[in-house]
Amino acid sequence: MRPPLRKLALTAHIASSVGWFGAVLTFLAVAVVGVSDQDDHVVRAANVIAEPVVWFVVLPFAVASLLTGVVSSLGSTWGLFRHHWVVFKLVLTVFATAVLLVSTRTVDRFAAVAADPAADLTPLRSPTFVVHAGGALVVLVVALVLAVYKPRGVTGLGR
Repeated sequence: MRPPLRKLALTAHIASSVGWFGAVLTFLAVAVVGVSDQDDHVVRAANVIAEPVVWFVVLPFAVASLLTGVVSSLGSTWGLFRHHWVVFKLVLTVFATAVLLVSTRTVDRFAAVAADPAADLTPLRSPTFVVHAGGALVVLVVALVLAVYKPRGVTGLGR
């Protein structure tokens, strides 16, 4: 890639990754409110709002981060499979996105329970979303640290 296009790809990757991080923080805040608040209306609202936050904010940023990361790495001297840190970051991102995709079923199910006025709210008080969002933040921080510090070491393809 020529430098202007490479910088555009990197900018898109950074923007989508920062967006993903912020979206996960937002989801975590909603999840904490949904688990900790004693008001049933607030618990219902938190679980109802979690669904569009995941589908229209968290998931698009995750996919955008994955795709722009691949494009950015392929257009740079780092390459996609030349350095261990890039490969590890790719694996982390694919893993986090896959877990997110699987978790959407739970988000949809919790939102349906929350929307039913006759439903028991006990399942909604599970810390599932808090745990998943916390885990996602850990993964995203590790990816961030890898991107900033770029530990040395090349793969067999890098040699």
